[in-house]
Amino acid sequence: MPEETLFEFERDMETVEVAQYLRTVADHLESGDEFTLDSGDQSVTLTPPGRVEFEVEVERETSKSGDAAEIEIEFELEWDEHTTDTGELTIE
Repeated sequence: MPEETLFEFERDMETVEVAQYLRTVADHLESGDEFTLDSGDQSVTLTPPGRVEFEVEVERETSKSGDAAEIEIEFELEWDEHTTDTGELTIE
């Protein structure tokens, strides 16, 4: 399936700032509210369902000389765009 980048943001910032961004997203996820990512001329509004696929990936990239390494951590949420949340299974 082809991918389309809807929004992209990258900037060096203090870890406290990063925590604030993540906390804001977490608050919206917990309350079930939609949220908007906005930077410059880019903007995307997201409404995640009550259940999403969550992936955490940590990678180490070592320089060719082997003396320097960079750690990368990715948090990924994924859901089908046109699927509505059906909630839990109930059997009567």
